Amino acid sequence: MTAPAVTLQPAPQTLAQKLIARACGRAAVAVGEIVTCAVDLAMFHDSSGPRRLQPMLEELGAQIWDRSRIVLVMDHYVPERDDDSRRIVRIARDWARDQRLPHVYDSQGICHVVVPQHGHIRPGMLCVGGDSHSPTGGAFGAYMFGIGSTEMLGVVVSGEIWLRVPETIQMWWDGRLPAGVTAKDMMLHMLARFGMNGGRYQAVEFCGPAVAALSMQERMTLSNMSAELGGQVGLIAPDATTSAFLAEAGAPAIDTAPWFTDEGAELTRHRFDASALEPYVAAPHSPANAHGVSHYLGTPIDVAYVGACTGAKLEDLRAAAQVLRGHKVAAGVRLIVAPASLQDQQRARDEGVLQSLLDAGAELFPTACGACSGYGDPMGDDITVISTTARNFKGRMGSPTAQVYLGSPYTVAAAALRGCVTDPREVLA
Repeated sequence: MTAPAVTLQPAPQTLAQKLIARACGRAAVAVGEIVTCAVDLAMFHDSSGPRRLQPMLEELGAQIWDRSRIVLVMDHYVPERDDDSRRIVRIARDWARDQRLPHVYDSQGICHVVVPQHGHIRPGMLCVGGDSHSPTGGAFGAYMFGIGSTEMLGVVVSGEIWLRVPETIQMWWDGRLPAGVTAKDMMLHMLARFGMNGGRYQAVEFCGPAVAALSMQERMTLSNMSAELGGQVGLIAPDATTSAFLAEAGAPAIDTAPWFTDEGAELTRHRFDASALEPYVAAPHSPANAHGVSHYLGTPIDVAYVGACTGAKLEDLRAAAQVLRGHKVAAGVRLIVAPASLQDQQRARDEGVLQSLLDAGAELFPTACGACSGYGDPMGDDITVISTTARNFKGRMGSPTAQVYLGSPYTVAAAALRGCVTDPREVLA
């Protein structure tokens, strides 16, 4: 008598493994395997894209594999301020026209915000971006990571990319964030603990009750700054919050049920208590040089910058306005507000949020990467800046003698109000 066949079930899989397995057409993958994955979406911007890709494609005589899967965003060198920026943006615009690209967002805002707002990134996808903060897409349950121009050339021509299946580090957050404390504070706390190589190019997954309670824009901040942790991706399992955001963005309905980490999957877990977290500030010149805000109280500031993909989305603007509404910024302090997208800027205007910031003395800057990438109105010599950006490396925002601190929109707005680093909870109270 023949023994009945035994069906072996795959070992429990992490969310990262499930996403990679789908992309390479397998039921499961093992950590350490090198696999070739089909790419669902390739995103690049005016700085990383056409000016680098066009000459390589022409030299090879190659064509784009699928125009419908390409998204181009002009956000780094807009508005054009000099001959060099005009040249870079013109190359991008001309190439987009010549290639008949269907998804082009010109001067609409920062790529990491604009692309999700148009429903391009959805659960289950594998995406690449020509920017180090491309892991933002992981907030939607997509495996998205940043690549260089040579790798992007391969993707644009073949629609595929290889990768090594990473180990997963799970950042589990219990409790719930107190008022005045944000996802930015969570990330600065993790950076203070693990450093900028804490993810070691692994998959970082954020989960637990505190993460589940976050809005999509707050989740995007966590996933975005997984790049600062050193992770390849920053994943959050999709749920009803994800579905609601995508429905508003006009994306097709997606089943979020398959995209979670199995019980018993092999990973490293670290636990945190969100309810005990205080606002955090990172001092020059590293996001990992971070401590609780009490460590820096009273540090005088010259410029407060509310901008970038990690700090100028609609909810970030609301937070800054909550602190500043009915008040004026301190004498001698310059408050710059650069909304992350035109959509968020318009909604902030409709809600009165933008007017509250302007009434407080804010200068409104274009919806672009701007000073975060040292463009537009870079920070000058020997000034102290507190910023909502993701990075404060020496010289990144302008002069190498500028001292740049990082904080949440609440913390940056409170510093603008008082003229020095301040615990925003004092002002909110």
